[in-house]
Amino acid sequence: MDKSQKDEMSDRYRQSIHVRSLIPNPNNSTAFPLPPPSMANVSVAAEWQLLYNRYYRKPELYPMPWKHVDLARTKVAVAPFGGPVAVIRDDSKIVQLHAESALRKLRFFSSSGRPLADAVWRHSGGRLVGMAWTDDQTLLCVVQDGTVYRYDVHANLIEPNLSLGKECFEDNVADCAFWGNGLVCITEANQLFCIADFVNPRAVKLADPGIDEMPHCMAVIEPQYTVSGNVEVLLGVDDAVVLAVEEDAVQRLGEGVLRGPLQKMVVSRDGKWLASFTHDGRLLVTTSDLTGVIIERECESALPPQQIAWCGMDAVLLYWDDMLLMMGPDGDPVHYLYDEPIILIPECDGVRILSNTSMEFLQRVPDSTVSIFTIGSTSPAALLYDALDHFDRRSAKADENLRLIRSSLPEAVEACVDAAGHEFDISRQQTLLRAASYGQAFCSNFQRDRIQEMCKILRVLNAVHSSEIGIPLSIQQYKLLTPSVLIGRLINAHRHLLALKISEYLGMNQEVVIMHWACSKITASLAISDATLLEILLDKLKLCKGISYAAVAAHADKNGRRKLAALLVEHEPRSSKQVPLLLSIGEEDIALTKATECGDTDLVYLVLFHIWQKRQPLEFFSTIHVRLLARDLFITYARLYKHEFLKDFFLSAGQLQDVAFLLWKESWELGKNPMASKGSPLHGPRIKLIEKSQSLFAETKEHTFELKAAEEHAKLLRIQHELEVTTKQAIFVDSSISDTIRTCIVLGNHRAAMKVKTEFKVSEKRWYWLKVFALATIKDWVALEKFSKEKKPPIGYRPFVEACIEADEKAEAIKYIPKLADPRERAESYARIGMAKEAADAASQTKDGELLGRLKLTFAQNAAASSIFDTLRDRLSFQGA
Repeated sequence: MDKSQKDEMSDRYRQSIHVRSLIPNPNNSTAFPLPPPSMANVSVAAEWQLLYNRYYRKPELYPMPWKHVDLARTKVAVAPFGGPVAVIRDDSKIVQLHAESALRKLRFFSSSGRPLADAVWRHSGGRLVGMAWTDDQTLLCVVQDGTVYRYDVHANLIEPNLSLGKECFEDNVADCAFWGNGLVCITEANQLFCIADFVNPRAVKLADPGIDEMPHCMAVIEPQYTVSGNVEVLLGVDDAVVLAVEEDAVQRLGEGVLRGPLQKMVVSRDGKWLASFTHDGRLLVTTSDLTGVIIERECESALPPQQIAWCGMDAVLLYWDDMLLMMGPDGDPVHYLYDEPIILIPECDGVRILSNTSMEFLQRVPDSTVSIFTIGSTSPAALLYDALDHFDRRSAKADENLRLIRSSLPEAVEACVDAAGHEFDISRQQTLLRAASYGQAFCSNFQRDRIQEMCKILRVLNAVHSSEIGIPLSIQQYKLLTPSVLIGRLINAHRHLLALKISEYLGMNQEVVIMHWACSKITASLAISDATLLEILLDKLKLCKGISYAAVAAHADKNGRRKLAALLVEHEPRSSKQVPLLLSIGEEDIALTKATECGDTDLVYLVLFHIWQKRQPLEFFSTIHVRLLARDLFITYARLYKHEFLKDFFLSAGQLQDVAFLLWKESWELGKNPMASKGSPLHGPRIKLIEKSQSLFAETKEHTFELKAAEEHAKLLRIQHELEVTTKQAIFVDSSISDTIRTCIVLGNHRAAMKVKTEFKVSEKRWYWLKVFALATIKDWVALEKFSKEKKPPIGYRPFVEACIEADEKAEAIKYIPKLADPRERAESYARIGMAKEAADAASQTKDGELLGRLKLTFAQNAAASSIFDTLRDRLSFQGA
């Protein structure tokens, strides 16, 4: 290949990189080019562990920022597929309370440790036996008396509570096991009960296992993997046998295969294999019907592990107090040491590991990643990756690598794309995709949209993987979960904006997102008026054509917002030929009646415009005046487009106040004119319009407030106009009285500020507040001090202190803090500027232990200061005793 050919190919590569960098981001609808990441010279493979003939890695997904969470003291339930974490203090353990309430709290966190919700646990029924998340992210909590409490992801209790039956209530639940949407529990009388599906919950008693002692362990084979189609419960009992319990039968499994009782066991995700820990310290992997042994390995401890879990389908994890052991079919096991408790969360392609400080993901390294990053690898994908590095360094070695793998270039590009999909590190994703795009530029028979599809998937995964969202999905989990379920989880978590952007980005139907948002908005907006909420809802509902307004209206009605529901129903599109026909035959009055009865605003407007064109104004006014919906719709339209006509309507109805309001609104519209500033003559007409509205308000006895407001508005507008002419700054008109005074002081025009104060009878307290903060804004500390000494401030010295602290002028604040009469205020003010000793002296005068505690927290990072407050609290406690 000569130099011109090389240059041509390089140009093609750069062009392809540019094209692929313009893939839209779901968090930003504007396309932007991705900067090419630098090629790291650190060996990725150094982070891997070899188990038999497969590599495993354990990247950290998140550091956990949560506070006051100790997994050793709590019960924990973590939802699969990157779902939320539920924690509650373990009532089966005696634990020391550290500055926390004796009442237990059920707390929800995202997988990144961000708090989501919490609820105080006040349920009766005995000890909490177990809890777990269902497939639809409902938290199940089973207590001793067999009651099952359910919570949504916002820690709201779902009514009604469920019961496992009378026998569970009488005998107490001893243990339970969960799967997708069901649970099995065993009572202290060794009887099994099951709820197979919480969509239609029904407690069923399984066959009597016929045992006298509690089993050592219990596992569940889900109904979809059993021959009968019903759940199958495996019990490890004292004999060298496992009991398989179904609804109507009990089988003895493992006879002749097991050499003793099993201490722990877990079924693989596909229900085919059973991993167990035996009484003599061996890991045993068998078929789920225990007819054959697949793996039998000696473990390093005879004590049963606290947890056992499958890592994909190739390895089994066993966890003791300080060690996590990963064992495969052969070879030496892999050890991971921990100095804190951990929780194993099995996923389809690995295991998430939750500790007090981090969330990690242990998984088998994908074959494509191994082929690229294995030390010394000469696979086509590794050479392509290396070629990109040489290309970035402008080395001729890039061309040599490409010629070596020319026949295998499509496979190399595919491997780089696949490896990018399995990475959590964004810079490594970008590097691998650049390598794939580099190879694609020289490969004519590669599927062109493959890289773009992977970019789409990775943008979605990276968006939900962010610590703010905290859903660390791998690509395999994402494909198994499906985008529609992911969007459903986002909207259930009230992440509507991200769900909407992802739906739009992936070309999916956005109706479900907008519908859920609208219903959630109605539920959460009890304090918002119907009209305001209607405007908010319509602004978003119109984004999706064909959306069901009736469904949203039904939800509003269910929440007691009947007026809002009625307003929403008016926007439900309805087809009708009756009204146009009535218009065509000249029956305008009947057409208007029918249109208003059916509630279709479009039809009502159709009739209104028809009558408007055919009748005289007074006749038109009398027609619509007795029909409220028609009249209101006309007024709404005329407010926007026909002000003069609307004035005539209000005058004909004797509604002088509405005419006044229209005139007042017109004055505001004039104010929006860009010429209405800097002494523009447009201020004159504005003031005249306000004076006209003032005279109309004067003719009505019910609008004295509006009369006074119009009078003062005109007066204020005149003063502001004069100030703008004087100062040649268009900053006064349409600001409030307080803002006008503040602006005058800031500009140093104290005489004008005093004039406004006098004209509008501003109180002394309000005057002091405005002047203090205005002087602080311009940092005129001399004037502020002088102002404080003119006379005793009617607002006290607290605002002086606040203004100085907000301006970050501690030295100025110190001048006023001693003048504070309340020692509590003095103590808190000293604390805010970091003066611990002075804060302590002031706080000691209050003899308030709670105040001392708050101040100690303020100086938590200062050991010496904290000790001062501890001493004062101890002295106060001693005096109290």
